[in-house]
Amino acid sequence: MTGAAGSAGRAGRPEDVVLDDLAAPRFDPPVAAILASMAAAGEGLVLEPGPLMEAAVAETGLDDFGDPSFVERLDVLCTALRTEAGLSPAGVAGQFATLSGLLRNRLLIEDVVRRHPEVLAQRIDRPIVICGLPRTGTTHLHNLMSADPALRSLPYWESLEPVVAPGQPDLRRERAEQSVAFINAAMPYFKRMHEMTADHVHEEIQLLAIDFSTMLFETVAPMPTWRDYYLSHDQRPSYAYLARVLKVLQWARGGTRWVLKSPQHLEQFPALSATFPDATFVVTHRDPVAVTASMATMIAYGGRMSRQRTDPVSIGRYWAERLEMMLRRCVDDRGVLPDAQSIDVRFDEFMADDIAMVSKIYGLAGQPFTPSVRAAMAAFMEAHPRGRHGGVRYDLAALGLDRDERLAALAFYSARFGV
Repeated sequence: MTGAAGSAGRAGRPEDVVLDDLAAPRFDPPVAAILASMAAAGEGLVLEPGPLMEAAVAETGLDDFGDPSFVERLDVLCTALRTEAGLSPAGVAGQFATLSGLLRNRLLIEDVVRRHPEVLAQRIDRPIVICGLPRTGTTHLHNLMSADPALRSLPYWESLEPVVAPGQPDLRRERAEQSVAFINAAMPYFKRMHEMTADHVHEEIQLLAIDFSTMLFETVAPMPTWRDYYLSHDQRPSYAYLARVLKVLQWARGGTRWVLKSPQHLEQFPALSATFPDATFVVTHRDPVAVTASMATMIAYGGRMSRQRTDPVSIGRYWAERLEMMLRRCVDDRGVLPDAQSIDVRFDEFMADDIAMVSKIYGLAGQPFTPSVRAAMAAFMEAHPRGRHGGVRYDLAALGLDRDERLAALAFYSARFGV
């Protein structure tokens, strides 16, 4: 049984827990029933580009997916999902819904551009882009800046469905709420690692997924074939597609300056800076061993949603190697980001005075940090106190990792950024 560890936290904060069912997940009966229903549906589904695209066309009545180069990427991804991911029948159903949904989004986005070509005249002006691994303070920083009414951010519901189908009621938020409710039921401790609500600010990596070129898919399961394919290709075309989608969103719901965030950007500085040359880049840093433990645990916990069998050790080792790759690219390419437009933020310094750090970032970005902005951020923190759901105890050994070995392997990064 997943158990508590340690004493109760500050101001009634729930005790931290140890996740002891990573390898053999346990579900409450209602969740188990939903997964059984999904498994039955998954038995008749095939993860291949043809059926996925046909499903999206049938749902929308549209057939223009735009640039067809994505089909090759989708085919590589589908092959990896079939041969490497170890999906359960419920996982097959879930991935079919996810991928056909991304294709549906692609059709709807192209339809908007076809009917309103003026969308492409929109300008993504001086975005503020947060680049950092999970657990390095990126979420808190993103939330604080997104509380500023002057900045445009991406709520979870909009990331899942950027465009409403013509003539259809806008039920995107309601569908997102249903999705979050299921996530919270199937993974009741996930919110301790990364809280999600329908209106919670989300990452644009979900938009990159619509072009089927992102590391996001690796979080489903270790897929070396997909990883190697993705890393061997120039990502600038897909980042250009991201800018295209942001223009559609800006045209539809307004906003003049975006605040963006994704861990993927940490290994894509050349593509990121080429796409948003006037951006302010915020690069976050924390002890990389602690980050490895927490991120691998979070991904192992999520594996129960789609995999036949979750092996925390194989996931730990995959993500230890993967994060080392990302941090190596970060070190090698950090100089690509102009000094006058970039800042390194160390976790301890940020947490010691978060508002002061945000003010410093605003100064670099030329964004007004007014009393009303400060008040909006204070109101957000009061309504969403950090750690209110409690924490998780992370165990490197349970992931097949050794702290001393990881410290030595990642010394190149720690020395470069002083963490």
